[in-house]
Amino acid sequence: MKHLSVRAAGSAVAAAAALLALAAPVSAAADEPLLPHPGPDGLLWVPEGTGDGGAVSGGLNSRFPTVVTVACQGGGDVVVTFDAGAEHVSFPVDCPVDEPGQGAVTIEPGLSGSFVVGVDASADTIRWSLTVVQPEG
Repeated sequence: MKHLSVRAAGSAVAAAAALLALAAPVSAAADEPLLPHPGPDGLLWVPEGTGDGGAVSGGLNSRFPTVVTVACQGGGDVVVTFDAGAEHVSFPVDCPVDEPGQGAVTIEPGLSGSFVVGVDASADTIRWSLTVVQPEG
C-alpha cells in the first residue's frame, strides 16, 4: 500500500481520505497524455507536465467525493499534494522508467470551492499527468 499523509486541520473529511493503489499500469506513447481526459465528471485535467508543477482550479461540490489521480514516468517519484480550504492530502507515486506508474486518493464528500494540486518531482525529467474528478454516481 502507498504512503498517505493527511493533516485534518479540524476537518473530519480528511480522516476519511483513502489512497487507492491502482494495479493496472497506464499505457501511453511519449506524445500521448499519461491519463485520458476525465470526461464530464472532471474538474481539472493536466495532460502533460514535466518536473515540478501543478494547477489551481475551482468548482468543488460538497455533495460528491473528490478523486485526485496522477500518472508519471521517467524514473524516480513524485509527491502529490491537494489543498482545498483546511483539507490537505499528500501521497507519493513511483515513476518507473519504462512504463507509467499511477496513484490516486479519494476524499469523502464535503469539499467545496477552489483547490490547489502540486506535483513535486524527484527529477526535472519526470513526465506526469493529473486529473481531479467528482464522480456523481
